[in-house]
Amino acid sequence: MVMRQLAGRGIRDQRVLAAMRWVPREWFLPPHLAGDAYSDAPLPIGNGQTISQPYVVALMTHELKPRRTDRVLEIGTGSGYQTAVLARLLPGGKIFTIERLPDLLVEAEDRFRRLALTNIETRLGDGATGWAEQAPFNSIIVAAAAPRIPGPLVTQLAPGGRLVIPIGDLTTQELVILERPMNGGAITQRGVGGVRFVPLISRLAFTEEP
Repeated sequence: MVMRQLAGRGIRDQRVLAAMRWVPREWFLPPHLAGDAYSDAPLPIGNGQTISQPYVVALMTHELKPRRTDRVLEIGTGSGYQTAVLARLLPGGKIFTIERLPDLLVEAEDRFRRLALTNIETRLGDGATGWAEQAPFNSIIVAAAAPRIPGPLVTQLAPGGRLVIPIGDLTTQELVILERPMNGGAITQRGVGGVRFVPLISRLAFTEEP
């Protein structure tokens, strides 16, 4: 039913839909919420965090346009659900994911092992600083809202790359797609609609300089 809903809302990328069918969303929720796993709604996962609704996961993945051999940076591992969907789409690539809450990261790592996903590297820390040692990245996805795009993330985006991030405050947010041209031209930015995410906790999210 969720897959039909996603297709009805414009998500028709068969690779994205197949990856979401493959990843068992109930594994990424507290046991008492497993019965709600396939409702198209965000759900709490503890520590004041949420797992995004399936439509938003599909939309962000679609806008990221991951290729099979890409190197992807994810800011905000959370439950690990978005991470697992992306890992499934990168059989010859790798996803680097950063989480600031130790308990969430430990639980997500256990889920990755159970799913035998070996193309994921994790880090505990401030995601707004990125992962300079592994840069540049073909794409970057941010699962928390910031008032502006943190400078280090723009710096670490490879030519031809895309950055997907919710921009705004606690009441109004828009999903923004930033693209760096292959030829070194001007970076472009566009919005694709309203969303609602928990805030990105980092001083860098509130400063304009990298």
